[in-house]
Amino acid sequence: MNRLARWARAEWGLLYVTVREPLLKRRWRAMPMSIGAVCLTTVIQIVQNQSWGFRFVQDVGAVRAEDPLWPALLRTPLSLFVPALDLPVWGALAQILFVFGIAEICLGWWRTLVIAYVATFAGTLYARLGIRLGPGHPLGLPASDAQVVDTGPSAAVVGLAIFLGWRYGAYVTAGAVALAMVVEVLLKDNLAGKEHLAAIAVAVLLCGATTLRGRPPGRRLRDRRPRGHRPPARRPPGR
Repeated sequence: MNRLARWARAEWGLLYVTVREPLLKRRWRAMPMSIGAVCLTTVIQIVQNQSWGFRFVQDVGAVRAEDPLWPALLRTPLSLFVPALDLPVWGALAQILFVFGIAEICLGWWRTLVIAYVATFAGTLYARLGIRLGPGHPLGLPASDAQVVDTGPSAAVVGLAIFLGWRYGAYVTAGAVALAMVVEVLLKDNLAGKEHLAAIAVAVLLCGATTLRGRPPGRRLRDRRPRGHRPPARRPPGR
């Protein structure tokens, strides 16, 4: 048990310390963007389940590879908050609240959105490339996938999970997420699975770019002191 506890502290300790204090002090106010995203996703889910709202949501937030590129790119930001029709909405809400919430506290709301959108855009662009490559290519997709409605936060969640795992030293967790996505593609070779791989590739590139800019992955636990904290002055040795 002690060995497991030491491993958990080494894997998630820095992430835990970073998230714990803001949540204790500010509670839900520590992640307003994530709460807003959950509310937006809930509203969109309610609207798209109405007879009058389904077509509207599809027009402003549904992305297909067969659509013209620029209209698809314009719809991609909102598509992140449109729950997939074939999956339970609580899964999308839980992903946004948990992963987006942790990312917002650790990285800030705008960095969280940048990484989320870059990962989502990567999936949107990959779908078009995969269809051009065709089913005979390892990274290719069948032509029928051009008509698949591509929405939901999953690609953004995968990208954020990989980046957070690298940034805060949770390398095993990041590796497990990547491995799970690879297994998903091996078991069910579909558009969503391969878009997750595209999100992983983009997250790895972002990690590499951050490293090249000289920002090390996270800070050590001993460095997390309150602002304004000064170590006690050392007294000169007595004579």
